[in-house]
Amino acid sequence: MSTPDRRGMLDRADKALSIRRQCMLLGIARSGVYRPPRPANDNDLALMRRIDELFTAWPFLGSRRMTAMLKAEGLQVNRKRVQRLMRKMGIAALGPKPNTTKPVPGHKIYPYLLRNMTIDRPNQVWAADITYCAPRPTFGEARMTGMQKRKEEEKK
Repeated sequence: MSTPDRRGMLDRADKALSIRRQCMLLGIARSGVYRPPRPANDNDLALMRRIDELFTAWPFLGSRRMTAMLKAEGLQVNRKRVQRLMRKMGIAALGPKPNTTKPVPGHKIYPYLLRNMTIDRPNQVWAADITYCAPRPTFGEARMTGMQKRKEEEKK
């Protein structure tokens, strides 16, 4: 639940729970409850309108490219300001997010066999690594390994 939603759950008229206790239970800072929010700036409203127009046209733009486009239009704007306004508007760039650590169901999970082993002598534990290096073709001919070159030379 977002902080504004939790702040909205606060009941100032409740006599059983003090505001201090309610803030502690909701996990919000009391300074945000007592101090009224600042009114929106007219410059921010105009900038938010323009950000919304750009985001509607190009929903994959993040804060960096959005800032670059706004600067190209002649607006003096900081990327952090664009980030803050985009966050306030609840918009974020559409695009692939990191998806590297999610295990695929059905894949076998191999146990780590060295967990409780103390390695105290040479050649006690060995490791292997298989790395594939894709050959790059050069000027229309494929790269040949040493063995292939010798076979080609023997044919001539």
